[in-house]
Amino acid sequence: MIRYAHTNVIAKDSKKLIEFYKEVFQCKSIGETRDLHGEWLDDLTGIQNSHIVGEHLCLPGYENDHPTLEIFSYDSMEESTTAINKCGIAHIAFEVDDVEKTLNLLLQKGGKQIGEVVRAEYENGRKAVFVYATDCEGNIVELQSWS
Repeated sequence: MIRYAHTNVIAKDSKKLIEFYKEVFQCKSIGETRDLHGEWLDDLTGIQNSHIVGEHLCLPGYENDHPTLEIFSYDSMEESTTAINKCGIAHIAFEVDDVEKTLNLLLQKGGKQIGEVVRAEYENGRKAVFVYATDCEGNIVELQSWS
């Protein structure tokens, strides 16, 4: 069996970022908090004296068992740059009822807008509204709405 399980985001402040995703994207707590340390974690991460805290949040539109957004903080973390066109995982996308309304809430909660809100029409007649933004820690999220 193969089944998608979760996406992990390493946060500067896991508590703050967890609240951001709960408030803006209606992710919900499912009782899967973590306070991890020990030799097994050091071996897994390759980091001596690793300590991770955080929580798995159920993504909107899914039941409580999966998939989740795993938001963790390490006691010691490396800085990185955020760019929409970087190699690797670039963003998390959420389908929302109203892109502008969700964008406004995201901005109120400390996120930032990257580009313009755009409307696109596809050859099959489907229409969409998109915008790229960041969460309160600078991770890129895409808001999209389809009709």
